[in-house]
Amino acid sequence: MTIENILVPDLGDASDVEVIELLVAVGDTVAEEDSLLVLESDKAAMEIPAPKAGVIKTVEVNLGDKVSSGSLIVTLEVEGAAEDSAAPAGSGESKSEEAEASGEAAQSAEPAEQDPASSDGGEQLAAEPAQASLVDVLVPDLGTEDEVEIIEIAIAVGDTLSVDDTLMTLESDKAAMDVPSDRAGVVKDILVAVGDKVKNGDAIVRVLAEQKAEQKAQSNAQQEPTQKAEQRAASETQKTAPAADQGSGNAGAASPAPASPSTSSVTGSPSSSPNSPVPGSESAKVYAGPAVRKLARELGVDLTQVSGSGAKSRITKDDVHGFVKARLNAPAAVQGGAAIAAVPDIDFSQFGEVEEVPRSKLHKLTASNMQRNWNAVPHVAQFNEIDITDLEEFRASLKGEAERKGVKMTFLPFLLKACAKALAEYPQFNVSLHSSGEYLIQKKYIHIGVAVATDAGLVVPVIRDVDKKDLWELAAEVVELSNKAKARKLAPQDMQGACFSISSLGALGGTGFIPIVNAPEVAILGVAKTAVKPQFIDKEFVPRQMLPITLSYDHKAVNGVDGGLFVTYLDKVLSDIRNLVL
Repeated sequence: MTIENILVPDLGDASDVEVIELLVAVGDTVAEEDSLLVLESDKAAMEIPAPKAGVIKTVEVNLGDKVSSGSLIVTLEVEGAAEDSAAPAGSGESKSEEAEASGEAAQSAEPAEQDPASSDGGEQLAAEPAQASLVDVLVPDLGTEDEVEIIEIAIAVGDTLSVDDTLMTLESDKAAMDVPSDRAGVVKDILVAVGDKVKNGDAIVRVLAEQKAEQKAQSNAQQEPTQKAEQRAASETQKTAPAADQGSGNAGAASPAPASPSTSSVTGSPSSSPNSPVPGSESAKVYAGPAVRKLARELGVDLTQVSGSGAKSRITKDDVHGFVKARLNAPAAVQGGAAIAAVPDIDFSQFGEVEEVPRSKLHKLTASNMQRNWNAVPHVAQFNEIDITDLEEFRASLKGEAERKGVKMTFLPFLLKACAKALAEYPQFNVSLHSSGEYLIQKKYIHIGVAVATDAGLVVPVIRDVDKKDLWELAAEVVELSNKAKARKLAPQDMQGACFSISSLGALGGTGFIPIVNAPEVAILGVAKTAVKPQFIDKEFVPRQMLPITLSYDHKAVNGVDGGLFVTYLDKVLSDIRNLVL
């Protein structure tokens, strides 16, 4: 048995990356490729796998610590392997000495014609062949494992890049997003073309990166301990899915060589891991480590049907085992269900002239989600009219201050603030149902989605921590997100994490409507156009501005009494502006 130091692999140009989750403890037994911890950079979250099996002896980092390439994270007690026995007698030296040795070995592997006197860092870098500094820039974490289309390429071969220069623009179903360069250098090759589909971790551009000699030595030292693990990974990949790998057509997987440590670690994508699903499989669209994916394949589990209990909904081995157990114990009738017959197609041309108009991806995605939510959620709708006359008078009085601040104060910030207070007062609306139906997930934060109509279709950007922001902050954020939505510049993370949604027809008119609950949320508020109506006050009828609202909620999670209390509380807060500050 030997003790090995496990280091953070090559993170490219990333440094001081935060540890956001520890997945092991002292004494735990881990298999090869089991995840040890999760790191989060500005651009991606990534899991660090164990390069080999063993027992955790020490954990050298804590939650919140900042690490970089080569940082010590755990020590691992492993059984001596055959390849270890071939090591020189000094193999029991410290990890730093091993790293230095591996770095020297890597340098000695330079072409024979290279001047040995050029061991100085700067001179050596200049004398190295070009491929020594060639690195692939990968698609960063998009917040989804779906493929997205390249609609614009902003660079050409030979261009000189700086960090954060835009490389290309991607378009998903809901937004367009720019992909920045994570390093400086010269563009040597563009690996994709306009119209290609890419996903997290795909190589898109090859760059001759600026790299100092000491950085290269460190990288070589880090690659040496994991080289054998990568080779084993490539071998397993060929055993498990040879046909799929050969026919994937992925630009980033065109080479049969195993991916370098920097390729897999920068994005946290397991796409080059042997434990990743076959490209194009539905199980690729989940947040799970290589070992979990391998377990799912062995048990025949579709990971898209498994709810993750880890941080950021990461799926663990326990989640997979729990899913299998639930399926085995579930009654047969629960797993079945009658399919709804499709509406038959009719040749409408027999009645007159017609035209087939293609639907946008966003329209089709929205329709699919709404159909699923309508079928899965037993909707209950409660209606009310709220007197907002005093609130509107107060809002009008803020016009001068709004102009000085350069912010347009609409009714929506008041509505957001009122909904946040209602969610805090009635936390049973700030939950999601677990897929098993056994428990609710109570959220301790208040993020509210606001439906925005765009030329491409309906999108729902999310305003975070509504309860912690004042009306002016909310007003500014509403305008910012609305403009981004209409320009199709919303990032995936801008539309994730909502606890509750608001859908407002505003000036479009109508006296009311029933919005569909946006599962996994359990409620949504529909707001129609304000109308002036007579109200009997102090023994006489007076004109008042009345706001029609509809609260739709999931009756599996929320009782009718709670729905009535929620609507009544909204009425109390919005009809008397003083209640917003109480």
